[in-house]
Amino acid sequence: MNGYGCPAESVHAEALAELAEEMVRFYDATEVALLGLRISQINESLFADPPSAYSLLAWDEGRLVGFAAYSFLWPAVGLTRSLYLKELYVAETARRKGVGRLLIQRLYDIAVKNECSRVEWTTDQGNRDAQRFYARLGIPVRESKLFYRIEGEELRRQAALKQTYEP
Repeated sequence: MNGYGCPAESVHAEALAELAEEMVRFYDATEVALLGLRISQINESLFADPPSAYSLLAWDEGRLVGFAAYSFLWPAVGLTRSLYLKELYVAETARRKGVGRLLIQRLYDIAVKNECSRVEWTTDQGNRDAQRFYARLGIPVRESKLFYRIEGEELRRQAALKQTYEP
């Protein structure tokens, strides 16, 4: 099977889970969830009704070599929606062969078809390869936004706080 930008289907969950492990290691994670748990998480996220995210896959000779995970957000400009690219990952063996470019192009097509006013994403400040890739696509960096994240124990601690409103 060859194809770039094919929508993920439930039969692809295991292949996606295996490539996701490579991605997690790329980001220097010290712990990787067991394959069964990753498959379960993928099924819950991509194939539930309704799904919380979508994914496009890139195949080469029957091997999954890349994916783009995305969601739709609202509101964007003029109360339209936007397509938010959460993750673009290409296997190390398939990089610099046009896989990422083809996945991005397919995302643009999906955004236009769904009447999105924009496509947005972030990359880590230290991921210079990704920054060079986006620069080659001609995409300017938007420095007008700051990115915030709360996770793990701090997320649970904040969720446990009881807030009150006093007019």
